Amino acid sequence: MVAWACAGDSEPVRNAGAVAKATPTSVPTAMPTVTVTATATPEAANDGGPCKRDDLVFNMSSQRDSYAGSQRPEFRITVVNMGGGSCVLDKGALDLRVTSGDDRIWSSRACHRGGPSKVTLRRGVPLVDTVTWNRRRGCERGTAARPGTYVAELRHHDVERRIFHLR
Repeated sequence: MVAWACAGDSEPVRNAGAVAKATPTSVPTAMPTVTVTATATPEAANDGGPCKRDDLVFNMSSQRDSYAGSQRPEFRITVVNMGGGSCVLDKGALDLRVTSGDDRIWSSRACHRGGPSKVTLRRGVPLVDTVTWNRRRGCERGTAARPGTYVAELRHHDVERRIFHLR
């Protein structure tokens, strides 16, 4: 009885073989094909040349509008290149001026020290520069500016002026 249970009925095995012979043994030769195409946008031909004024977007901001005691006014200047490729910007051309009425008090361009003046701007990558005014008229050895209302302006660029107060 044990031998019969292990050997099983041979009839289903014959039927299984018959089913196996009825199915095709070859694999279809036509397989779907997937094609991936990458398209690159060409950079401008003058990549790396001087920045064109119309390709640049400027912004100037400050965190406060009033500075007391020895607090120094800080202005954040952001420049973004929207041109076709990289370009070179002369940071020396960025002139943040502080005025009071018609009186020119300070100029970042006149008082610039150290650091590279030319930087490469990649398309869409902002350049962020912080300009700090030392609260003096003129550069290093100028007299201290008096309390009052002042205006910070990024000269020759269409950027909103910042009005602030020294206390």
